[in-house]
Amino acid sequence: MKIVIAIDGPAASGKSSVARRVSRRLGFSYIDSGAFYRAVTWWVLRRRADPASAQDVSALVAKSQLESGFEGDEAFLQIEGADPRAHLRDEDVNRAVSPVSIVPAVRECLTGHLRELAELRNVVVVGRDIGSVVFPDTPFTFYIDACVHVRQQRRSAEGQDDEIATRDRIDSSRATAPLTIARGATVIDTTHLSVDEVVDEMIRQLNARGLPIAQQ
Repeated sequence: MKIVIAIDGPAASGKSSVARRVSRRLGFSYIDSGAFYRAVTWWVLRRRADPASAQDVSALVAKSQLESGFEGDEAFLQIEGADPRAHLRDEDVNRAVSPVSIVPAVRECLTGHLRELAELRNVVVVGRDIGSVVFPDTPFTFYIDACVHVRQQRRSAEGQDDEIATRDRIDSSRATAPLTIARGATVIDTTHLSVDEVVDEMIRQLNARGLPIAQQ
């Protein structure tokens, strides 16, 4: 396994924007695990399976061919040769991604893909359980947070109408890999910080933790 920088946090905390910039600063590749879960959700809807049925979702994933890789410096997931990236923020995907994401078979499958990708390149990986479950041994773990009000405003500014408090409750209470702060993670509250300020703080923390490349 190469170097893994794990960034977790609740919805709309700013973690994806931060992760992209950190990956560019370090020359690492970027993996958005949430995009993988959205890709599977899109496939579930496309195949007319019931996203609320763990049995249906598990059966579909088991018989579908998933392929992950890198295009440039960003990871992607294709399913049965179909590229879902143009549809990851569709409204029906927004509504269905939470129940699909809590299915253990989905999490197990995608965790395997994430770990395989991390064997190929140095990566910055963003998600909900990256430091706690997917890469628990990486010493470079962060938890990005912000107050609920600010996160809801950010979500609305993106043109999405999902309820942040509801998403938090689902992510934190699910039986498999719930959203939590990984042991040893550096917690950064982005409520009153710009993306660049958060990135600078993360680079400083990485230097302090002995990542020489972060001195670039």
